[in-house]
Amino acid sequence: MDTIFALSSGAPPAAIAVVRISGPRAGDALVHLIGKLPKPREAKLASLRAADGSLLDQALVLWFPGPKSETGEDCAELQLHGGRAIVDAVYTELRTIDGLRLAEPGEFTRRAFTNGQVDLLQVEGLADLVAAETELQRRAALGIAGGSLSRKVEGWRDRVLALSARVEAALDFDDEGDIAGLDNGFFAELDAMSVDLRQALAAPSAEVLRDGFRVALAGPPNSGKSTLFNILVGSEAAIITPIAGTTRDVLVRPVAIAGVPFTFVDMAGLRDETTDAIEGIGIARARQEIEAADCVLWLGPEGQAPASAWEIEARCDMAERLGKEAPAHRVSALTGAGMKELKRALVDHARRTLPKPGELALGRRQRELIGAAADALAGAALDRDPLVIAEYLRDARGAFDRLVGRAATEDMLDALFGRFCIGK
Repeated sequence: MDTIFALSSGAPPAAIAVVRISGPRAGDALVHLIGKLPKPREAKLASLRAADGSLLDQALVLWFPGPKSETGEDCAELQLHGGRAIVDAVYTELRTIDGLRLAEPGEFTRRAFTNGQVDLLQVEGLADLVAAETELQRRAALGIAGGSLSRKVEGWRDRVLALSARVEAALDFDDEGDIAGLDNGFFAELDAMSVDLRQALAAPSAEVLRDGFRVALAGPPNSGKSTLFNILVGSEAAIITPIAGTTRDVLVRPVAIAGVPFTFVDMAGLRDETTDAIEGIGIARARQEIEAADCVLWLGPEGQAPASAWEIEARCDMAERLGKEAPAHRVSALTGAGMKELKRALVDHARRTLPKPGELALGRRQRELIGAAADALAGAALDRDPLVIAEYLRDARGAFDRLVGRAATEDMLDALFGRFCIGK
């Protein structure tokens, strides 16, 4: 197996640059650079030198013999001065060592997974943790990366294994009269497990947390959508003119408000007829965005809003505004009237949907597999044939194995680890 290396800190220039090395020749690389191996897990100040004896840098070096390392392999870490020329010089020297190469995206984490240091659920949590931009995202990702969901899944799997053992015993020894058939306690445990899984499936969506609570601004042309959109995202993202149909495409901007991730969507004005083919495409996309949104702010005529949309009376400072009798909010992008109240209401609404601190959020893959396990257990609870029940329990175990990565396809792994940067 190759030994890999990469920069695991931010791009230079920076105060320091951390280069990680992992693989069977990590120790040889340290000996090549500093002449000997330092004591394990103790930072040592050393002179890094090229093969010709020239000084590359004064750096802190650390040595982590496997398997007690992040990847489960021999690992080394070089904490260099963070200039581009220094990093390039060290890279150049490492490339001269036989068996060393630059890491691919996510390769360090993939080796940790392959060597049993983390399971697939923890990898998914780690990917979300690296991408986290808000406190809610950080807390939810940290829990999964730390193994909270993995422990739940392993507990469920152990319970299913215990049930499977009872079924196998009934099948193997029933003819000898040593073991009675499956009793009411067995089916009560099946029901209890089904309840646990259904409760887990009620957890908030990780996609909403990751991508942001999606808020679409909808209404006819020139109803003030783009002006309100610019205020909400804090930039002049949308072009504003008095010409109807200025917004042709969908504009999407992520922003955090009070620590809550949002994705605001501006779109073409809705109207039944248009002679402009491009505007027509924009209107079709706008209708799709309304369907996909977690919340719709309706700036059009009162009573014509999509189901569950919030009626918004925009331009409340203007005499010629489109008045509404009972809007959820009256706002003015020009004076700021009502904007604090609207943002506060959006934050409160999103927080009811997003996970609370310490609560798990499930991704689509996780939800599908937990749902498959729940369906299998429900099927087992409805049957009385031990052979059929055993098959249902095997299906449930298979779903749990796929959750933690005991059974995973290479394509799925490639897609997951591709989310990481080169040094992770």
